[in-house]
Amino acid sequence: MSSDYDATEFIDGDLQPNKPPYSTASAGGQLQRAPTREEVDSKVAEAHQKLAELRRVQEELERERAALEETRRRQMEFETGRQEMIQNLTRGLGLLEEAEFNARRDAEQMGKALVDLRDAVSKVQAIQQEAWTKENFSVELTRALTTIENARMEWNAARLKFPVLSGKNLEAGTDESAPEGRTSALLGNQNFGSLCRLGLALTWPVALAALLALGALVAVLARR
Repeated sequence: MSSDYDATEFIDGDLQPNKPPYSTASAGGQLQRAPTREEVDSKVAEAHQKLAELRRVQEELERERAALEETRRRQMEFETGRQEMIQNLTRGLGLLEEAEFNARRDAEQMGKALVDLRDAVSKVQAIQQEAWTKENFSVELTRALTTIENARMEWNAARLKFPVLSGKNLEAGTDESAPEGRTSALLGNQNFGSLCRLGLALTWPVALAALLALGALVAVLARR
């Protein structure tokens, strides 16, 4: 059986004279040469340029991230401050409204007390002791004592309602700011003996005036 003869089968390719050892060939069968220095320098410059561009992009991203974080911080500050101010202002409005109501009530009571005190001082000043005679001395004295006692009652009532009349400073924001609270606190701190003495101090002028009036009446009846 015969076959085609190939002359290259018996030729050692390594012994051929014009073939360079350890050479590489491209896909098209051509050899690849080593890069020149200019090409390497160009590649290096291109790499530096790419790195510089990446650094510029990174810096821009860092600035953008910092701006976003600052915006987020300001938004959180806005939301927290808004909620805080709403709570504080709402609470402040409620406290001021209550204080205004109490102040208006105290002002009304103080105005009424001023009217009563002015009326009392006018009545006391209107007493003309010089016009008393021997005949009406007892009656006028009784009437004058009654006027003075009524003025004293007005004064004591005003002192209980308004501590400033006793030289005390008003304390805001306490339960004793109301007149009823001050009166209850004043009377509640006294024992039974002190309350009896206080009642006697308030009522003895009235009792004295009644005794004088009774004495005057007895004297008039005795003359008859």
